[in-house]
Amino acid sequence: MLFSSIPFLYYFLPLVLLFYFAVPKALKNTVLLLFSLSFYAWGEPMYVFLMIATVGVNYILGLLIEKFRGKTLSKIFVILSVALSLAVLGYFKYADFFIENFNAVTGLSVKLLNIALPIGISFYTFQILSYTVDVYRGTVKAQKNPITLGAYISLFPQLIAGPIVRYSDVEKQLNERTHSFDKFSLGIRRFIFGLSKKIILANTLGELCEAFNMASDKSVLFYWLYVIAFMLQIYFDFSGYSDMAIGLGKMLGFDFMENFRYPFISRSISEFWRRWHISLGSWFRDYVYIPMGGNRVKKLRLLLNIFTVWFLTGFWHGAEWNFIIWGVYFAILLLAEKYFLSKYLEKSKVINHIYVLFFVAISFAIFSADGFKEAMNVVGGMFGAGSIPFISGSFIYNLRNYGGVIIIAILCATPLFVKIKERFDNNRKVNLIFNILEIPFLMFLLVVTTAYLADGSFNPFLYFRF
Repeated sequence: MLFSSIPFLYYFLPLVLLFYFAVPKALKNTVLLLFSLSFYAWGEPMYVFLMIATVGVNYILGLLIEKFRGKTLSKIFVILSVALSLAVLGYFKYADFFIENFNAVTGLSVKLLNIALPIGISFYTFQILSYTVDVYRGTVKAQKNPITLGAYISLFPQLIAGPIVRYSDVEKQLNERTHSFDKFSLGIRRFIFGLSKKIILANTLGELCEAFNMASDKSVLFYWLYVIAFMLQIYFDFSGYSDMAIGLGKMLGFDFMENFRYPFISRSISEFWRRWHISLGSWFRDYVYIPMGGNRVKKLRLLLNIFTVWFLTGFWHGAEWNFIIWGVYFAILLLAEKYFLSKYLEKSKVINHIYVLFFVAISFAIFSADGFKEAMNVVGGMFGAGSIPFISGSFIYNLRNYGGVIIIAILCATPLFVKIKERFDNNRKVNLIFNILEIPFLMFLLVVTTAYLADGSFNPFLYFRF
C-alpha cells in the first residue's frame, strides 16, 4: 500500500488513528504492530510471515546477545544475527544477479529463481542489524517485549522506504512518547507537503521520463532534459515519501531523523551526501566505515575502506551492475575531492556548484537505467554518442509541456521559500497572514492531490525497485 493512494489516505490511516488514540497507553504498540503488519500484508500477503519470523528470530538473538555480553557466545550470536539477516536479503534480492553473472562467466545455463523482492526488505534489514549490533556493543538494551520490537521493525510509516530508523534513536520513544495537538498538527502539515511533492511534482516529472523512454527521436538536449527530470523526480519521490513518514511519525508521537536537506545546493560531492538519504549514509558510516577503521588508517587501507563502503552503497540500491558502478563512481569523486579537487573548488562558489550538479546529473543517468548497457547508452546520449542530433522535435514538444513544472521543481528543491519565510519571522503581521493562509493552503493541496489520485493518474514509486 502506498501512502499516495486513496485506500491509505481515506481508509487505512483514519482507522489507525482512531484505534491508536482510543486504546490505553499499554496497548498503543500492539495497535501499531497489528496495523503495520496489515499494511505490509496489503501488498505482500505471503512475505508478512517472513517479517514475523525475522522479528521472532532477532528478538531471541537480541536477548541472547545481551545475556552473554562480554563472552564469546555473545559474539557468535551477533554474527549469527548479521549472517541470517544478510542471507535473507541476499537470497531475495541478489540470488538471480549472482546466477546471471555465474552463467555469463562459465557459459552454463543455471535456471534463474525469479524470486519476487519483498517490499522494503533493504530498509527493515538494516534496522534489524542496527538493533542487534547495538545490543552487542552495549549502546542499547535488548528489548524484552516482542510486541515492542515487532512494532519497531514493522512500523508502517518508515517500513517501505525509510528513513532507516535505528533502534537507539527510538528506544525511549517506543515506551514513552509525547502526544500533543501541536505535534499532531505539525505531522499533518509535513505529511501533506510530502504528499504534494510526490503527487504534483514527482509524478508529473515521471510522465516526462516516460515520454522520453517512448520517444523515437531522441537528441542530446532531450537526454539532458530526461536526466534533469529524473534527478528531480527521484528527489521529490523519495524526499516526499520521507516527509510523509516523518509526518506520520509525529502524528503517532515519534521523532524520526531528517533524511534530506536540500542536496542540490551542495558545493561538493561530500556535502551532497551529507544532505541526500542521510539515514543511509550515516548507517554505512557507523556500521561499516568506522568499524573498518574509518580514516584513521594508512592511505591504501583508506582507499579500500571508501571503495568498500561505496561498492556496498551501490549494491544496496539494486542487483544490477549500473548500481555498483554508480557507487564506485561516487567513491572516485569523493577521493578526488579529498586529495586534490577541494582546494580548487573552494576558490569559486559558482564553479563548485556547477561541478556538483554536472557530476550528480551523470550519476543519475547511470542510476536511472535498467542495466549497465542502458546506463552507458544514456550517458553516451548526453554527449552525442552514436551521431544523434543535438535537438529534436520531441525535445521541443516536451520542453513546452513540462518546462514550467521543471522550473517550479528546481525552485522547490532549494530552501528559497523557507528563507523567504524566515526573513519575516519577526514581522507579526506577516506571520499572522502566513498562519491564516496555511490551513486553507494545506486543504487546497490535499484536494488537488486527492483529485490526481481519484483520476487514476500516473503514480509510480521508484524505490520499490530497490
